[in-house]
Parts: sequence; C-alpha cells; structure tokens
Amino acid sequence: MPASTTIPPRIGKPLETRQFLLRDDHVRLCDLLKLAGIVGSGGEGKHLVAEGAVTVDGQPESRKTAKIRAGQAVECRGVRIVVLAAA
Repeated sequence: MPASTTIPPRIGKPLETRQFLLRDDHVRLCDLLKLAGIVGSGGEGKHLVAEGAVTVDGQPESRKTAKIRAGQAVECRGVRIVVLAAA
C-alpha cells in the first residue's frame, strides 16, 4: 500500500502592509483607499467597497464612507493598511 501523503494547505501571497498616520479622529474609507495609494480616485474606492472587495478588521465593509479610526486595519487588493494615530 502506498504511504498516505498530506497535502499542505494552500498558502496565498502575503499581504503588503502599509501604515497610515491619521491626522484627525477618523478618515472615510473611500478616502483612505485613495490616500494610501490603493486606488486612483475616491470614486474607484467607492466602487471597490460596493463590490465587496474591502474588509475592515477582517470583516467585509459595505459602507463607502465608513469612519476608519486609529487602531483599525483595512484590506484591499492584497494590501493591508494599518491606521495609526499621529503623535
């Protein structure tokens, strides 16, 4: 009998991590995607959110203008944006 083989779990491409320093108490999600360089315009960011291609803290986010605050993490297009409070 052939020895059983174990297939390793599929490992995806690691996320690129970017840090974003927050100047105010929050930033709108569609604006964050633009400011972090994920999209070229706020409209493109709104489109990605509407498609379900954006998560906030690991959960799908459908609100285009969701308030993102320091300590949160946004993922889109293989990039993780960690939002930090400005010193």
